Order: sequence, then structure tokens, then C-alpha cells
Amino acid sequence: MIDFKNGEYLKLRKVSEDHISKKLKALLLDDETVIGLYKSVRDYVAFTDKRVIAVNVQGLTGKSQDFTSMPYKKISVFSIETAGFFDMDGELEMYFSGVGQVRFEFTGASDILQIGKMISKYAL
Repeated sequence: MIDFKNGEYLKLRKVSEDHISKKLKALLLDDETVIGLYKSVRDYVAFTDKRVIAVNVQGLTGKSQDFTSMPYKKISVFSIETAGFFDMDGELEMYFSGVGQVRFEFTGASDILQIGKMISKYAL
């Protein structure tokens, strides 16, 4: 499982769905759709219409991947912080029952308001 308390999690940037690994595709339900995919250097986060999937790519070759699935229905509170003048990155914090706080940082080019709206749609 990804250590969400580790502040070293790199900033995520939006990428096309072409970057979805075959392993992640195999985990998706038949009626599940990827809405947004955000990637750092190696790790990435997929937002689907049912859950958030954080993928931690491990090892030198990257063949080993850890998938952490967090269903929207388990979100009790979430917060978004938009990019500002000096702080040019956006942040998303979600609090999941049984897990606690999960925090992701996004590059300023990411539409954090759209991410918040999407989470509202599926979590509320």
C-alpha cells in the first residue's frame, strides 16, 4: 500500500488514458470507466466512476505494481486547494473510513476544481 503519510509523493499531472497499464485495465470492473488519469514520474492515480486507484510502481524495472483501491462511498470528508500565485500546485485531501487521510498534490495545470466536482458527484 502506498504510504499516504509520506510527504514525498510527487506532484501529479494529467495524462491521457493511453498511459493506463494492462494490469490496471484488468482490475477495472466491466461497467467501470476511467474519468481521469494523473501521473508523477512512475506512480499514478486513476479516478474512475466508482473509486480512486493509486498505483505505486516498485522496483528497478517497474514490473511490480501496488494497487490501492479507495471507493468513493468510503469518503467521509474531502478538501481541495486550488493553485495560487506563490503556491502553484493544487492539493486534494480525502478522508476514508478505515484508512484515514489520503493526500495528493497536482501540478498547477491540473483542473483541481473539476476533480472536486467529480468526487462530489460520486461521493455525495
